[in-house]
Amino acid sequence: MLSDRARIHVQAGRGGDGCMSFRREAGVPLGGPDGGDGGRGGDVILLCDDSLRDLQFFRRTSHFKAKKGGHGQGRLRHGADGDDLVVRVPPGTVVVLDDGTRHDLVTPGQRAIVARGGNGARGNKHFATPTRQAPRFAEKAPAGTEGWVDLHLKLLADVGLVGLPNAGKSSLLSTITAARPKVAGYPFTTLSPVLGTIQSDDRQLVIADIPGLIEGASDGAGLGHDFLAHVERTRLLVHVLDLAPLDGSDPFENHATIEQELASHDSRLASLPRILALSKSDLVTPGDAEAAEELWREQLGPDVPIIRTSSATRDGLDELRKALLQHVPVTPPVEVADIDDLAEHRVFKPARPRGFVVEVIDEGVFKVIGDGVDRLVARYDVENEEAMAYLEMRLRSIGVIRALDEAGFESGDDVEIGGIVFELDA
Repeated sequence: MLSDRARIHVQAGRGGDGCMSFRREAGVPLGGPDGGDGGRGGDVILLCDDSLRDLQFFRRTSHFKAKKGGHGQGRLRHGADGDDLVVRVPPGTVVVLDDGTRHDLVTPGQRAIVARGGNGARGNKHFATPTRQAPRFAEKAPAGTEGWVDLHLKLLADVGLVGLPNAGKSSLLSTITAARPKVAGYPFTTLSPVLGTIQSDDRQLVIADIPGLIEGASDGAGLGHDFLAHVERTRLLVHVLDLAPLDGSDPFENHATIEQELASHDSRLASLPRILALSKSDLVTPGDAEAAEELWREQLGPDVPIIRTSSATRDGLDELRKALLQHVPVTPPVEVADIDDLAEHRVFKPARPRGFVVEVIDEGVFKVIGDGVDRLVARYDVENEEAMAYLEMRLRSIGVIRALDEAGFESGDDVEIGGIVFELDA
């Protein structure tokens, strides 16, 4: 059973802490700071791998964590960078992050960073100045980003078989390919897409049996959104239409229902080339089958090939195979073939909020809210007075102290930043 949805948790590696160290050598009584920097934490990367076909692997494993960076050491030794964690996904995977960023992985070899490792922290060597020649503090490394990631697979099939439930799609797929979908005499036998292939001397086509659509599928009726998503990237649609529905419904109305749902879901689907396969022709007389074919040719015109098929007698199947090989374009669409173009228009990232805001919590109590200032505070040891003095200088330089003054802050008032309460000087 094809698995086309998964939700995974990814956690990038924490960076390595900077080192506080001083040079100690015989004959060098006043050695300066020589603390090295920490290494960078590893990223979590999704890689499009053509050897995979669905998201079944993520049913067993849903948490992924990259390696952390090494800590800095004395003598200016840099900590090792953490190894990236590469997670492989099949072509056609849509990746949606918590912040709304979306990646569309359709070409083998494409990569998407879904969690970035924390930067390595700086050692005390970086904080030496002419007036601070022996800094006794170093930075602490930030954690890597983490969060939940939704994976949705949209099949990269060349041909999609669409039609109402019990129209004969599964039987058709099982006879023209080696696929073995479930076939039974009741609707909704197929509950997930099934893939099969047909092959000629010089090319191969992937055919997807899309589970039966119903009226209202484009609005989510049944499993409409799940099913319709798999025809979005096909290059040709075979509309399988039952010549003699058991429920006595009108084939012309059935055809219109499916076409309307396809167009409502995505306007591109309405413009895809079509083949109409009149299925179960063995259940009607040859004269009725031929008359129905003529009516459909008048209805759809010369641009839509119409083929009478029967999975039971195998009538029309060779003709259908030849039509598929003839009508599916040899060259993939530009948006699938060109990786450079994909990098430009298939990654969608909403604007990230910037800066910070100051809130007055109570009289003499203020709170500074902002991702940037939270990360800045997390880098320094609140028990180290020298580090706190340096942090206050940084807060002043980026305008936090000025914003607090404008909000009515006075020396001695409490200020909360990143969950830590400070007493700052105005």
